[in-house]
Amino acid sequence: MSTPLDMELFLAGLLTGSHATRQRHLRQARLIQAEIAVRWRRESPWFWQRKHLVWFLKHRMGRRSESTRYYYLLTVQLLVRRLGKSWVFSL
Repeated sequence: MSTPLDMELFLAGLLTGSHATRQRHLRQARLIQAEIAVRWRRESPWFWQRKHLVWFLKHRMGRRSESTRYYYLLTVQLLVRRLGKSWVFSL
């Protein structure tokens, strides 16, 4: 069995800003990773498709406040940038 992906190491080069901001992005990225792993059985972001992130934003964040969805969208954009994709998402 393989070891789980270390999200902190995965996002290390992209995380900037204050300590609190970096920790928020890491916490949210780990939650996104866990939710996609449960629903789609995709443990690593390297195997994610755009539909996985759209599902998370629509169905897992759909009832959250607008500000919460915005902060998760920022984290999703970091993940997409790290994956080297050109996917675009909206609230």
